[in-house]
Amino acid sequence: MNLTALAERLTVDTFRRAPTGLYSAVVGACARAPVPRPFRAALYGAFARAVDARVDEAAGALSEYPSFGEFFARRLRDGARPVADAAVVAPCDGVIAAAGPIVDGTLVQAKGRTYSVAELVTLPSLAAALAGGAFVTTYLSPRDYHRVHTPVDGSLVGYHYVPGQRWPVSGRFMRHVDRLLAVNERVVIELATAWGPAAIVMVAASGVGNMWLSHVQSDTRVWHATGEPRHVSVSPVELTAGDELGSFLLGSTVVMLLPAGAPPLRALADGDVVQFGQALAGRSEAT
Repeated sequence: MNLTALAERLTVDTFRRAPTGLYSAVVGACARAPVPRPFRAALYGAFARAVDARVDEAAGALSEYPSFGEFFARRLRDGARPVADAAVVAPCDGVIAAAGPIVDGTLVQAKGRTYSVAELVTLPSLAAALAGGAFVTTYLSPRDYHRVHTPVDGSLVGYHYVPGQRWPVSGRFMRHVDRLLAVNERVVIELATAWGPAAIVMVAASGVGNMWLSHVQSDTRVWHATGEPRHVSVSPVELTAGDELGSFLLGSTVVMLLPAGAPPLRALADGDVVQFGQALAGRSEAT
């Protein structure tokens, strides 16, 4: 084992013994704490400079966000990110962690590590409908826009909350923790499309345990407290690619799952940077 791999393993082993629940609770409380208006612009601006976040794309002035949590989940101003005229668009900002076909019901987490669609979505019928389809895993960092959108036209079927751990989702943990994305707390957003069922999975992480769900006007904190799965069906909501589905308090990971009948995705390599609304397949694929 080389020194880099050894350092990564030691980091993972240390985190395994750490009080991660307490850490996430403290981060969440700090994110929700009100920030006095006179200090907001300076604090948020300093953070944005430190992580290279684009505050010029925000819908409001920095002083308008009462807390760090609301600043992280800020909306984009009109016209900041046009949604491509395409069959499939990127559902969020971030860096590609993995992408490719769903083979024998299996997804790639990182080189040498895989996990199953069934354990990720926890719904046998949905997992079966996604057989032979494709997936894209996108990692969001603190610099990114943190809202998540539908990548395709269709309708919203429901939100399925799955309790779990809050492992960090950075590369070093993805390389060393088996089935990490299927172990962490998450929300599976089920969609109906012209090609069959699809899903967007919002995966929580260390310090990221509050996910806001747009069409139920709620977040996952109460569900987390009970520690039980929760299925929230909605009257079918018609969606156009780019419509909002939810948001993260901080950065984390989004897994997009498409059925076999969906148009083929353009080639995506690990480490590629994508932005919400960018064409991934369809009429504008060449752009």
